[in-house]
Amino acid sequence: MLPRYYQHYCPVKILSGNNAVSNIPYEMEVLGCRKAMVVTDKGVAGAGLITIVKEAFSDAHAQIGHIFDETPVDSSNRLVNKLAQIFVSEQCDCFIAVGGGSVLDTAKGANIVVSEGSDDILKFQGNEVLKKNLLPMIAVPTTSGTGSEVTKVAVIYNEEMNIKMSFVSDKLYPKVAVLDPKMTMTVPPKITAATGMDALTHAIEAYTCIQKNPIDDIFARAAIELVSTYLLRATENGKDEEARLGMANASLFAGIAFSNSMVGMVHALAHACGGVCHVPHGIANAILLPYVLEYNFEKVSPDIAEICPMLGGAPEQGETKHQALQTISLIRQMQKALNAMSGLPLRLRDAGVPEDRIPVIARAAINDGALIFNPVEAEYEDALGVLKRAF
Repeated sequence: MLPRYYQHYCPVKILSGNNAVSNIPYEMEVLGCRKAMVVTDKGVAGAGLITIVKEAFSDAHAQIGHIFDETPVDSSNRLVNKLAQIFVSEQCDCFIAVGGGSVLDTAKGANIVVSEGSDDILKFQGNEVLKKNLLPMIAVPTTSGTGSEVTKVAVIYNEEMNIKMSFVSDKLYPKVAVLDPKMTMTVPPKITAATGMDALTHAIEAYTCIQKNPIDDIFARAAIELVSTYLLRATENGKDEEARLGMANASLFAGIAFSNSMVGMVHALAHACGGVCHVPHGIANAILLPYVLEYNFEKVSPDIAEICPMLGGAPEQGETKHQALQTISLIRQMQKALNAMSGLPLRLRDAGVPEDRIPVIARAAINDGALIFNPVEAEYEDALGVLKRAF
């Protein structure tokens, strides 16, 4: 049944396939840009991926004006402000973000500061606060999980308050997303597993949250099926080009879905785990996903049941709740397989969360905006209960 009202928006041009990176200079020229700042991190640069990007400019009119490779695991407000200052001083006119979610969010954050003519990213925290159009950004993901290359969201760590803060605006979408399998082939198995489960969480929360809609259901379904097909393969053999491209597209499809449908309690809890205990976002999502599905079970069991065949389960038959339980079981089977292959943690304790920090995480989670879209309302005791079960 169609919802009485819904919205869908994705203005990003998508390039997907072998050697897609070679098209970046042309895309810059189409956007009217001549001098790019490349934003990345030491790991990506050390893996030789920036060399691949630089080679694309060997005979181009457009150029790379500056390479910033100091992005940390958690993008922070101070770093974003520093990056914006460098961008202005180097007289660049666009961003090329090459990396995982933190890199892409850092570039988005710096773009906000530069485009708004400001000096502090924290002035723009919240939903649709931005007043000015942003400079062009080309996103080149090197992990397959966040979907940030096609989302209107940036998550920045506030160093003063020790929390992760969300910046949401239709102006935040990158202009171009570039999916090239060779840009993800150096990702280690554990990160491959964690980011893949991040993509799965995006898709499942988009498919089950209160703002779901028929267009984004299509993207979510496609993402879930691609994760089911390719995540174990990509984790087992990082050089599997087909699996890498499959997971890159899964991440992108899930990103489109949740950028419109939004997410829910898994993300609220995961953001809090990251802010309080610095648990990597994909790992937190992976651990918490089945426990939150159990929390939401009575309200959305038909939607959870529909996911079962997407994960390789038997086609729908018999009682809906039985099918929904099978969905959760299949997710746990995938988690266990990824744990055996890569050491992906299965419990919060395995991810380094001390038991005495659980109440602090719960308190932070109930103030997270993602919780608004969860199909079942949650108070502090509810969040605490889910966290304890996942511990």
